[in-house]
Amino acid sequence: MATIYDLKPGFQARLRPAAAWLAGAGVSANAVTFAALVLSIAQGTWLALIPSSPWPLFLLPVTLFVRMALNAIDGLMAKEHGQASPHGAVLNELSDVIADAALYLPFALIPGVSPGLVALVVVAGVIAEMAGALGPMIKASRRYDGPLGKSDRALAFGLLAVLLGLGLSPGLWTSVYLAVLLALSAITVINRARRIVAEAKA
Repeated sequence: MATIYDLKPGFQARLRPAAAWLAGAGVSANAVTFAALVLSIAQGTWLALIPSSPWPLFLLPVTLFVRMALNAIDGLMAKEHGQASPHGAVLNELSDVIADAALYLPFALIPGVSPGLVALVVVAGVIAEMAGALGPMIKASRRYDGPLGKSDRALAFGLLAVLLGLGLSPGLWTSVYLAVLLALSAITVINRARRIVAEAKA
């Protein structure tokens, strides 16, 4: 199933010069990964502190885009500049789920948004990422199947942030929106698990 992740090669191609420059300047891929994590936590903290303000909501899509760029750059630095390491692989997986939680859980504090549904969507996202990461444990590849991978979640929450920032009052529509994300996350977990098992058997 097609996801925004399919656009990654083209996105990386545009960021390759930046990755080469950072590597040449002595910056490590792990430092870039950590910077993306710190940025995400700062953005999430801002939203959590003033959940009724439109400003952190409007800035969220920008933060999500910068985070995506940093994630692409650290991958390029690891693969193309000899910086891949077990430590980096673990940091990358853990920072992704921590950043997702930091960025999206504060939506539960917005008056009128269902805290339970927000929490369930975040937990389902964590499960989806961990499901994808199980591949190498059984000699299969790391899976990024959709329909709601990391980049797709970023788009979904970025859109939600803009709509709320523009003044749309939370209510039934936000609950339906989050319920759809939850269902798509569940399908993503199933897709990744099935394809990992199928690849391992093959």
